[in-house]
Amino acid sequence: MSQQKIGLIGLGAMGLGMAGSLRRAGYEVHVCDIRKEAADDFAKAGGVAHDTPAALAKHVEVIVGVVVNAEQTEALLFGDKGAASAMAKGSLYVMCSTVDPNWSIALEKRLNDLGLLYLDAPISGGAAKAASAQMTIMSAGTPSAYEKVGNALESMAAKVYKLGDQAGPGSQVKIINQLLAGVHIAAAAEAMALGLREGVSADALYEVITHSAGNSWMFENRMAHVLAADYTPLSAVDIFVKDLGLVLDTARASKFPLPLSATAHQMFMQASSAGYGREDDSAVIKIFPGITLPEKK
Repeated sequence: MSQQKIGLIGLGAMGLGMAGSLRRAGYEVHVCDIRKEAADDFAKAGGVAHDTPAALAKHVEVIVGVVVNAEQTEALLFGDKGAASAMAKGSLYVMCSTVDPNWSIALEKRLNDLGLLYLDAPISGGAAKAASAQMTIMSAGTPSAYEKVGNALESMAAKVYKLGDQAGPGSQVKIINQLLAGVHIAAAAEAMALGLREGVSADALYEVITHSAGNSWMFENRMAHVLAADYTPLSAVDIFVKDLGLVLDTARASKFPLPLSATAHQMFMQASSAGYGREDDSAVIKIFPGITLPEKK
C-alpha cells in the first residue's frame, strides 16, 4: 500500500470515483473542486480538501486533472491561484480531459519549460467504472512522467494504455473513441425513436436489440436511461457537442471526410439548442418528432 500523496482536481462524475479509487489504493488524496462542498464531503470520508489548485499543489508532486475541457485545464493550471506556479520542479500534471491533441502537445512543452512533467491521459468508461477502478486510460508521455506517476494510473483503471513517449497519441485515440461513442449514441437514439414511432413496445425493442447483432454498449447503456425516463446527466448532451466538434476540427485540418460524425454532431447541436444541453446525452432522442417517450414508472 503506497502512502504517496497525490492530488486530484475536479470531483465530477468521473473525478469523484477516481479519487475514491486512489484512496482505497492507499494514497493520501488531496482534492480541489470549484464546488467547495464536493471537496469538503470527500475530506469527511478520508481525503484532504483544498480551496484552490495552488493550495493543493503545495502538498503533492502528482496532480490528476479531471475537468471538462482545455479551457478549464488552462484555468486550473494558469489561472488565478492556479496550480502550475505552485508546483515544485519535477512535479507531474496528469491531463485526463478530452482536448485537441495539438493543444495537449503544446501543453506538454509549456509545462516542461516550467520544469514540470506532463502526461497526456484521457479517460473513458463512465462514472460507474471510474468508481470501481474499471475505466480505461489512454496515455502518452515521457519515461520520466511514467516514473513519477508510479502505480497511480493502475490504481484508477483496469486498462492503462501507453501509446507513446510524448504527448499527443493519448488525446488522438480519445478523439477517435469519442467519434464512435457519439455516433453510437446518435444511432441508438434514432433506432429507438423509429421503433416508438412505429408502435413497437420500447421495453420489447430494448430486450430484443440487446440480445441481437444490432446491439452496442451505447445502445444498452443509454437506451436504459430512456426507458427509465431518467436524463440525469452522467454525460451531458453538451459534452458531445464539444467532443464531436473536436473530432470534426481534427479531421478538417487534414481534409478528411467524416459524414457520420458530422450528422451526429448536428443531432447533438439540435438537442442542445432545444434546451436539452445539460441533460444526459441520451436526451438526443428528444429531437425526433411524433414519438411518445417512456415516462417514469
